[in-house]
Amino acid sequence: MKAHYSDDSVQTISSAVALRDPMVVKLEEARTALMEATDLSEVKHIHDVAAAWIVYARRQQLGDDAIAYGHRVKIEALAKLGVMLGPMPKNVGAKGSVVTGTKQVPVRDTTPTLKELGLTKKESAQARQLAALPAREREAIAARETTLTKALRAANHAKRREAPELPTDQYRVFYADPPWSYGDSGLQQYGHASHHYPSMTIEELCALPVAERAEADAVLFLWVTSPLLEDAFRVVEAWGFEYKASIVWNKDAHNFGHYVSVRHEFLLICVRGSCTPDIKELLPSVVTIKRAKHSEKPEVFRAMIDKMYPKGKRIELFARGEAAAGWETWGNEPL
Repeated sequence: MKAHYSDDSVQTISSAVALRDPMVVKLEEARTALMEATDLSEVKHIHDVAAAWIVYARRQQLGDDAIAYGHRVKIEALAKLGVMLGPMPKNVGAKGSVVTGTKQVPVRDTTPTLKELGLTKKESAQARQLAALPAREREAIAARETTLTKALRAANHAKRREAPELPTDQYRVFYADPPWSYGDSGLQQYGHASHHYPSMTIEELCALPVAERAEADAVLFLWVTSPLLEDAFRVVEAWGFEYKASIVWNKDAHNFGHYVSVRHEFLLICVRGSCTPDIKELLPSVVTIKRAKHSEKPEVFRAMIDKMYPKGKRIELFARGEAAAGWETWGNEPL
């Protein structure tokens, strides 16, 4: 019996193994079914069959060709999952409430959760990333010529080369949500902005000429997550600012973490020269509000900045949408 390891070549699995081993037939049937599959759960099942085959092929020492074939089917299924997940909205949990009789009954979002779909956050993220890559990149990953991580990194570098130069004006107020790079630290699910925006290393962020664009007295509001808090201070210093205080965004929901379930993010307040708030009112340092889209920050924080610093020219770095009233933006294409 022969198994098709790629579209261009046919490699033979030992006939003795193939004749007595239903796993070979099962994988062949799974790849054939993948072409016609229209149900997400069916595609996920095919992905799982391929993943199980890879483990089996290694244990049975069927050779690299057998493992490569399982890898191809797994990647093809994962990419198809990404296409199917693309238009699906995210389950937001409670959607308000209605009065039934004398009781206030919460209305729940009926959109399937990842758990109900049988997917982990990692699988969902990887599927979407694969689907977003050009066909030639997906084929290279399926052929094991590269990895998803390397392909994403290359795509990010290409996007960075297309980024425009910082405006040459001088600004008093800066608001930045950098696309921090988590590298290969295993924190790919941790508020991973690079899935949505070209990530940058600490060195690349430090090299941005923000200090040259800041007025003598200026303020910087900088978003950062817990794992990179220490590194953020290097960026603050390189940009010519000094850390003063922070606002904590309590997301009121579980988030990825290695040591604890990190449910918050920091908005660092950093100053250059003398730039205390224009108002005497002290705004809260902890704000609890559920997160919305990935990497999207609630507008309440910008409103706080506008209230604290209503005067002066302002710019948002790494903007991910249309410019807010009174703000200039800098970054790649709006997301």
